[in-house]
Amino acid sequence: MQLDAATFRASWQSWAGGSLQRVGPYWMQWLWTLLFCLALAVPFTVIGFSAFARESESAWRNWSGWLYWYGRNLIVCLTIGVLIHAAFDLLGRLFGGQATVRRWRPWQRTLFFSGVPLLCVVVGWPLGLTLAGADIRKWVLAGWGPNVIAGSLLVSLLLTFFFNHYFATRSRQIEAEKRATEAQLRLLQGQIEPHFLFNTLAGVLSLIDHDPHKAKQMLHDFTEVLRSSLTALRSDTSPLAQELELAESYLRLLGARMEDRLRWQIDADAAARAVPVPPLLLQPLIENAIHHGLEPQLQGGTVHVSARLQGRELVLEVHDDGRGPDAPPRPGARKDHGMALANIRGRLHSRYGHAASLEVRAAHPGTRAVIRLPIDPPAD
Repeated sequence: MQLDAATFRASWQSWAGGSLQRVGPYWMQWLWTLLFCLALAVPFTVIGFSAFARESESAWRNWSGWLYWYGRNLIVCLTIGVLIHAAFDLLGRLFGGQATVRRWRPWQRTLFFSGVPLLCVVVGWPLGLTLAGADIRKWVLAGWGPNVIAGSLLVSLLLTFFFNHYFATRSRQIEAEKRATEAQLRLLQGQIEPHFLFNTLAGVLSLIDHDPHKAKQMLHDFTEVLRSSLTALRSDTSPLAQELELAESYLRLLGARMEDRLRWQIDADAAARAVPVPPLLLQPLIENAIHHGLEPQLQGGTVHVSARLQGRELVLEVHDDGRGPDAPPRPGARKDHGMALANIRGRLHSRYGHAASLEVRAAHPGTRAVIRLPIDPPAD
């Protein structure tokens, strides 16, 4: 993976946003945890000096003392930070990843994102003090021990409150994004192109008299497209095989109208077909490929749809050998393909964050649209 500013920014946003779907190299996520702990140890060191050295001016100027106590506080912060990071990694994989957590009820997500940091603070605080060389038993037996313990517990509770507030807010944000995604999907389905509907019905009517068999097949394919699209509205994900079946019906339907000007090919192995994906990702890309790439050409062209597994990613491609994205727009042509691409990108970002992407580029000839989706580990 190329390490550039965009990768660092996306990795930071996934870490700071509490996403279980990590972005960027694995070590980079641990780097953010390390930097956070390095920063968090600073206020703890200042608080410690304020409590124990406020009457000694020499102590405040003792830089070796600052470094010593900063190191001990850093050990405690690292212990808690590592526990929280590792717990979210382990439990995220155990529960099925970000996609599964998104399907939880709001109170379940709040409990998860708040309870994990709380438990890690409770366990990590005494463990970190022990690793830093403190004797917890002496603290308890010392005359000032209860005050120190009470102060430390208070700080721990404040940290827990911070994590609870942050991740509860994050949980509400996930719920809002989920509702927005569902609304976008329904809006996408509600925007069935009138020309597509009218052209299909007009084509059926024109074929009824001289080619009833072809008219029947065209009407069957049209029914399959509508049925598959409406079925997609009722599920959060569906196997890629269903998306490919919808794409096949859609291509047959347009092929009946364009005849030998439209050719297509769909390639996907069994492993790729079994991967669950958000619904209605391919149809808008296929429609763009035909309407903007192939229909303007007298000879038409070919649409190639492919799906393959690449590491922990599912790669979907829609390639046409048409005019390409740099061709001048046709007079009177629709200019809504940008909306369809923006809709897909918005849905991908809402569901996967920066771990998924849609790239559209010139293919020479034609246009290639590539979707990359992370594959969630199977839930136990």
